Amino acid sequence: MTLTATLADLILHREPDAAAREAAREGIQDFLAVSWPVLQGHVPDSGLPALRQVYPDDSPRTQALLLGYAAHALDYDDFHADFRGHPSVVILPALFAWQPCHRGDVAAFLDAYVIGVEVAGRLGLAVSQQHYALGYHNTATLGTLAAAGALARFMQLDETACANLLGMAATQASGLRAQFGSAVKALHAGLAAAQAVSAAQLTLAGFSGQQTGVLEAFLAASSQGEAQPARLLENWGEPWRISAPGLEFKPFPTCAGTHSAAEAARMLRDRWLADGHTPAALSASIRDISVAFPPGGDIAAAVRKPVNGIEARFSLEYVIAAMLIYGDLRLEDFAEGPLNPAILPLAARVRRTPDETAPPDALNPARRFHRLTLTLQTGDTLQQTRTRQQSLADKPDVAAKLQQALRHESSALQQLMYDCSQLRSPADLATLSQRLRIRT
Repeated sequence: MTLTATLADLILHREPDAAAREAAREGIQDFLAVSWPVLQGHVPDSGLPALRQVYPDDSPRTQALLLGYAAHALDYDDFHADFRGHPSVVILPALFAWQPCHRGDVAAFLDAYVIGVEVAGRLGLAVSQQHYALGYHNTATLGTLAAAGALARFMQLDETACANLLGMAATQASGLRAQFGSAVKALHAGLAAAQAVSAAQLTLAGFSGQQTGVLEAFLAASSQGEAQPARLLENWGEPWRISAPGLEFKPFPTCAGTHSAAEAARMLRDRWLADGHTPAALSASIRDISVAFPPGGDIAAAVRKPVNGIEARFSLEYVIAAMLIYGDLRLEDFAEGPLNPAILPLAARVRRTPDETAPPDALNPARRFHRLTLTLQTGDTLQQTRTRQQSLADKPDVAAKLQQALRHESSALQQLMYDCSQLRSPADLATLSQRLRIRT
């Protein structure tokens, strides 16, 4: 069997286990938490109204595009290490957009989501770290294929139709990291979901493309010859990628590549306060801040001098300063609009100092760390190291994250959305699909 045919067989016939389905339910809760504030206009966002003008129809493709954008707009959504991207904001918008047409049951929806994450993680392994290093945004490129795989499972296509769908998705997959720090990054998620839906619609309409060789061409062309196609297929569901390494839920509305630096900054701030000092005195007492990491460990957090709140999500300097000042990364400091002027003077004192003795980040991003050193006006220093693995061990409370996202709603609506987010019945799925539907 060819690569595509084998993948199609796995997508259509492998059965997720109960643990994978429970992990999917938690992923849906997080998805609702990160999309709801944008959908309801609770945070500043000019992108969704603009997209509604350009895409005024109510088609499944448009619904997938708008919902994907909204879910990724805050950069607060889940991340997957094997995928090196954000799987749920592509897969779930495609599935929710398709649900009113297909009316699949809860088990079918959850299994399709699990399959989509499996495709995402396996693609990330197959295409190698070179894909991201070359400038591609995995959420957009690999995400298009992951969403297509989820739709193929949800629709219960046969192997021939599934192979056709995957091939058409692959030829549409695109997206560049050069757009990071702009609303186009969030649009990448919407476009990927929409392209998957379009490929599904074309497949159902009988439109056909090449069913062999397309995935091989995609992997080769987008990894500079370093692709490992066998990793797309081997040991499927052993374990399921949604369970291990699993979805990583964000504690902060910033790039995941800044999180261990932010946590190191919070630990230093806590140490300062424990010694009897005031928060206000900390900024004035700092002469210099250095942040060390493996070579290339700041590839995603590449913005050194942000000009707006969206760019600030990708700035180690701004993130570290914000955490030292406030003890948290507040949504309002990373939302669309101007920067917080209280953060900028301290951010200007942050220096990036890559640790050349550490293995390059591209060899194993899981071993990333941030070592933060504060040099005080007295000449004394405070230092804290935080590893990516330590950050992942402190899992955020997804239920609390959802409750925070729903805080502006009536108590009745809060309870309804929280209950439905657990997706225990067909009524829950119908309610979620209806509540997430964007009126154009």
